[in-house]
Amino acid sequence: MKLRILLIAIATLLAAPFALAQNQQGQAWALARLEGKSPRHQEWVKIPTATRPLQNFVVYPEVATKATVVIVIHENMGLSDWARAFADEIAEAGFIAIAPDLITQKDGMTTADILAGKVTGLTASQANSRLDPDDITADLNAVVEYAKTKIPAANGKVVVAGFCWGGQQTFRFATNNQVINAAFSFYGPQPTDPAAFARIKAPVYGFYAGNDMRVNSTLDQTKQLMKDAGKTYEPVIYAEGSGHGFMRAGDPLSPDATAPNKQARDDAWKRLIELLKKI
Repeated sequence: MKLRILLIAIATLLAAPFALAQNQQGQAWALARLEGKSPRHQEWVKIPTATRPLQNFVVYPEVATKATVVIVIHENMGLSDWARAFADEIAEAGFIAIAPDLITQKDGMTTADILAGKVTGLTASQANSRLDPDDITADLNAVVEYAKTKIPAANGKVVVAGFCWGGQQTFRFATNNQVINAAFSFYGPQPTDPAAFARIKAPVYGFYAGNDMRVNSTLDQTKQLMKDAGKTYEPVIYAEGSGHGFMRAGDPLSPDATAPNKQARDDAWKRLIELLKKI
């Protein structure tokens, strides 16, 4: 028995660096943007929810007037360095960014703890997969309320933008919250219940990859359901050859960005900022 316990302990120690390397893979270039290269004010804020204090990464733009708040919903890997770097980029463009860490636990555990190897036997994606949809809605409602009432520099307008899993949650949140001003869903699956579309108040803008038929094959159905419900839905498919996750994979700082992903990312970013400025 003692030998078995010892072998398990050794296996755990050997696996930890590998798991950490997997979690951190491809994030160093994003972290570099945050550490030392960004002049913008960044802070961590805990927002009370019905279940626990929710950890949020907030970045402020350097502007002379009050700004729209963009809630950034992370991918299924939790609040990664890239998600935080994207929030900083949103602030650079003149908007207040709030990126909630939706896998925040009751004991205070966050994505950062998992990436730092402080949690044994759990990846950020595993923690993310355990989230309850109703809890996600409640968390995002709390963040919207915070954005509208607790940030003096905000102008009262709040939008949501999410990627992959976060894109799915963005569209779903638009069916459950009637006060957001717009939803920007990046390559996320859409709802299918006609009753859900009837609840949408905000315009929904879709951003999709050229090589992502798993998601793109559902766009016509979604367009029809939104049209039948009398709602605004504007999906755009970007560069031929671009892949799912192109906003991260095509980031200009990524050393592995392909030409199609870069093109898709550039075009989608331009459209996003143009839409944000019109709100």
